[in-house]
Amino acid sequence: MKTILCYGDSITYGANPAPGGARHAYEDRWPGALEAGLGGQVRVIAEGLGGRTTSSDDFTADADRNGARILPTLLASHAPLDLVVIMLGTNDLKPAIFGTALMASYGMRRLVQLTRGHFHMLGEQVPGIVIVSPPLVVDSENADMLGHFGGLPHAAKESAEFAYHYARRAAELGTGFFDAATVARPDPLDGVHLDAANTRAIGQGLVPVVKQALGL
Repeated sequence: MKTILCYGDSITYGANPAPGGARHAYEDRWPGALEAGLGGQVRVIAEGLGGRTTSSDDFTADADRNGARILPTLLASHAPLDLVVIMLGTNDLKPAIFGTALMASYGMRRLVQLTRGHFHMLGEQVPGIVIVSPPLVVDSENADMLGHFGGLPHAAKESAEFAYHYARRAAELGTGFFDAATVARPDPLDGVHLDAANTRAIGQGLVPVVKQALGL
């Protein structure tokens, strides 16, 4: 059976947009929906952490949020892998991190390089990679949440540029690409996280992309 690692942040984790809300059920998280859509042909490993960035430190949390630093450990832990699906970048929009979608795309490039380099170094099969540009940031009355991302004008503008920059990185690096904003929209409760239906929609939308990547 083929194995996929889904690497992401709170959206991959299944965070609830309602303050204090329960984490989405496994079947509603997009990696779970992807596994279901593949009809039992593939094992999908979900690796999501709230606040995770592509490649920068965030010292406001005890967990290591630097996606580039922890990725090689997770690749080693879950090997062998046939495909790595990466959806990160929203947290890079915080002014205290990168602040722009362009810089987040450079962080994504680093994650692709790390993935390939890790397996090349070990002389093992290098998995395929799919880059996923995250959903947009939308308006919300949750001022604290939007404040983390530099306010709505900044966050909305930059998140709208994810697909453009990530598609360019995918073409440059020869990876697959999927724009999550084409199938999912955040809940206005906090403007960033998704309800269960929109979270599932990402996994469902990825099914044909993943099938093509794995030759299914």
